[in-house]
Amino acid sequence: MTSRGLRIARIVITMLGLGTGFGIAYYGLPFIENLLGASFSTADRTSIVTLITALSGLLAYAGSVSLLNSVWRSASWAVDGLQKMPMQDILSGAAGLIVGLIIANQFAGPLGRIPWAGGFLPTIAGLVLGYVGMAVGIAKREEIGAMISLLIPRVRAERSSREASSERVTKILDTSVIIDGRIADIAKAGFLEGPLVVPGFVLAELRKIADSSDSLRRNRGRRGLDVLDAIQQLGPNVVQIVDRDPGGDLDVDTKLVNVARAMKAKIITNDYNLNRVAQLQGVNVLNVNELANALKPIVLPGEDMVVQVIRDGKEQGQGVGYLDDGTMIVVEGGRRHIGEELAVQVTSVYQTGAGRMIFARPRNSGQRNEKAAE
Repeated sequence: MTSRGLRIARIVITMLGLGTGFGIAYYGLPFIENLLGASFSTADRTSIVTLITALSGLLAYAGSVSLLNSVWRSASWAVDGLQKMPMQDILSGAAGLIVGLIIANQFAGPLGRIPWAGGFLPTIAGLVLGYVGMAVGIAKREEIGAMISLLIPRVRAERSSREASSERVTKILDTSVIIDGRIADIAKAGFLEGPLVVPGFVLAELRKIADSSDSLRRNRGRRGLDVLDAIQQLGPNVVQIVDRDPGGDLDVDTKLVNVARAMKAKIITNDYNLNRVAQLQGVNVLNVNELANALKPIVLPGEDMVVQVIRDGKEQGQGVGYLDDGTMIVVEGGRRHIGEELAVQVTSVYQTGAGRMIFARPRNSGQRNEKAAE
């Protein structure tokens, strides 16, 4: 303890001593008067109270150093003992102490009503039962540790089970995403968990499109049925056909939203309008187009790549090519290389509402420009 802290502690102890002496003198004088059968005057009472208060303060001040040293040594001993004690003993002892104090608190009311001894019996019971609980807790630390070790894996298993069940949310397939076909590759890659549900009215719409007189619509409908069949081949119960129709003259998108809300499911789609309508009504949507955009490789200015120029661009001399993911690359001076594979260097990347657009230039032209500048 620092010297300043010691001085403050001694002042506090002295003040407590003065207060204690004053209380003893003030409240003890009537008892002394009754015992002696005498009555002190006001001046005598003031003198006696002042004398006892001063003596109590002096004694407290004189013994404050010894008292503080004793408290400091006791605290240091307790800290050293706790540091050497294993954590399991500390936790077990603390648990036993808490249990003992809880039991003592239950007996405090009845013990407090006992005549003469009711004032201090609850305190004694708290000290005794608290010590007994702490001693029993330390003695039974191995049994307590074994019980906790059995409970923790069970709690973790229950939590993992709840998390797994919450992740396996039912997902409803929209007509557009089935016809698109990419959902089959996503499911095959294992990125979709939980049952994939196809409502009966979606399947009916697919059949209607497949039976259309328009060859383009007919091919799209048949492609959607083939995609469903491919997903079903991934395993049993991967695709579930549910006959839930809200009825009425509602359109397919409205029926999808109503069924998703009733089943607390998510909708998988690539339809922008359905995406917005579902989100406005509190239904979670998984948009395949957003997933595709998120998976596009990041291209930085200065990187080299090889692209096949397939057509001319809007500006004079420009050529246009595409990456495997559909990202358009505009090549400056690439018009004369249409139909060729060209090594290019990225000059800039722009994010537009329709997607990402990359501007590049032939790699050898950049080298020629550097040589010309030299």
